[in-house]
Amino acid sequence: MASEIKPTRSELMKLKLKIKLAKSGHNLLKKKRDGLILDFFEILKKAKTIRSELNEVYAKAKTDADIAQAIEGKIALASAATALKDKPVITLDTKNIMGVVVPKISSDSVRKSIFERGYGRVRCSPYINDATDGYEQVVQKVILAAEVETSVRRLIEEIEKTKRRVNALEFKAIPEMETQEAFIKLRLEEMERENVFRLKKIKS
Repeated sequence: MASEIKPTRSELMKLKLKIKLAKSGHNLLKKKRDGLILDFFEILKKAKTIRSELNEVYAKAKTDADIAQAIEGKIALASAATALKDKPVITLDTKNIMGVVVPKISSDSVRKSIFERGYGRVRCSPYINDATDGYEQVVQKVILAAEVETSVRRLIEEIEKTKRRVNALEFKAIPEMETQEAFIKLRLEEMERENVFRLKKIKS
């Protein structure tokens, strides 16, 4: 490595600038990493809450569906399930968290009234209605879970990528450049001493 370095003052100035920029970039990346970690734990907490709520509403919806089937029969339940004509519309968008693009998923048409469900005008069993309401809540929670859990995964990927860049600068690039800087300084000092010695010899 040392043989490839030009021990000149101009090279030393270039190297000093590179080290300064690398250290500045290192500090910015550390701040980004720390900010991402804070956001990650905040979203992870939200993801755990939503996942827990999803499990709860799913368990209740399944129980309500089992009750509806036991009381109203499998055919009535299947008929109600296929009565809906207007399917929920899901909107996919994105948002930015510390430079990381994450999904923003929304739907305003998941929860419906009895009449919007397609079976209200003819016959509305309270048991079937409870089951339908329960599964609409499940869909809502699934949409939320998909958004936050995808955000968690993308933040993890970005945190790992940023950590690698921080470590590459901190433990490889910057130390190597500082070693090169020390070598050039030492070589310039040696050259300076040689010049002084040569001048003294000429004068004598």
